[in-house]
Amino acid sequence: MPLHQKLKAWQHAQRLAVECVKAARGFPDYEQEALGDQLRRACYSVPLNIAEGSTRRGTREHRRYLDTAWSSLAEVQTALEIARDVGYLEPADYGRLEALAVETSKTLYGLLRKISDSSARLSTPR
Repeated sequence: MPLHQKLKAWQHAQRLAVECVKAARGFPDYEQEALGDQLRRACYSVPLNIAEGSTRRGTREHRRYLDTAWSSLAEVQTALEIARDVGYLEPADYGRLEALAVETSKTLYGLLRKISDSSARLSTPR
């Protein structure tokens, strides 16, 4: 199993991406190329950047990919809120997806902290 697949942050992000793609299929046809595409791109970005970052040797570069994943996750959450507010998502579906997004954010934040703590230890003069 590749390293990134062992990461809880990636596992949650992957599940969120799959569920968001399924939800976006229910958007009206006229929104498929707008909000639907934006949601799909953002939700793909989260697990993809976690995976790519996990292959980087340098802490700074790894952190950069995780920061991109974090930003994309905020974009996913905002797209979900818009979809809910305009009636493309039922409240229960939004609640389920938002819960997945929150769980993803918690584990991704933990990974970001771990990387930051590791970086601080490495750069501290002895």
